[in-house]
Amino acid sequence: MKPKPPFVLVPHVVSHGTIECLEMLLAQAKRGQLIGVAYVAMMRRRAYAVNVTGEAHRNPTFARGCVQVLDDELGKQIRGGE
Repeated sequence: MKPKPPFVLVPHVVSHGTIECLEMLLAQAKRGQLIGVAYVAMMRRRAYAVNVTGEAHRNPTFARGCVQVLDDELGKQIRGGE
């Protein structure tokens, strides 16, 4: 009898949406349109990375406001709104 594979919370798949988003942001940065980033990156095994770059680093007050808007949007998703 073949053993069952371990239970996996996040399947091993490539996130095409993530790749598409990063490529779009990179293209905007190369054109000089994207001047700063404040981000959280989710990795496997519940690891994550946070960082700020460019204008987000130079202007943390504005970056915190932007991150709060993201928090609000995630809250809407949790409550079932779009």
